[in-house]
Amino acid sequence: MTLELLTTPLSVCKAAEIPAALFREELFFFAKTDHELSVVCPTSAVPQDIPAREDGWRAMRITGTLDFSLIGILAGISEVLAKAGVGIFVVSTFDTDYILVKEAQLAKAQAALIRAGYGFL
Repeated sequence: MTLELLTTPLSVCKAAEIPAALFREELFFFAKTDHELSVVCPTSAVPQDIPAREDGWRAMRITGTLDFSLIGILAGISEVLAKAGVGIFVVSTFDTDYILVKEAQLAKAQAALIRAGYGFL
């Protein structure tokens, strides 16, 4: 399995609404439940009025399109990273998954994944 390291520093935010300016960004995610609205976006694009944010994230994208019948992809990656002591935040799209790690743990995460047989673009 191959991962692509994205270069954009990301932030995970709690929001009251989805800021319209984010729709101009190349990459952002949001999730809304009956309890909260969360937004993941480039750190440079975090709006001033966000009530809570956690900066310093980097994303690894699983390359290619993952079929919904595939089982254990994220479990395998998260197991490798958990054993290496690396915390993760995961976002999924229709086609693939994104594994976010803190910038300070990125080298450790990549080294652990490479040792486990994962490749990087």
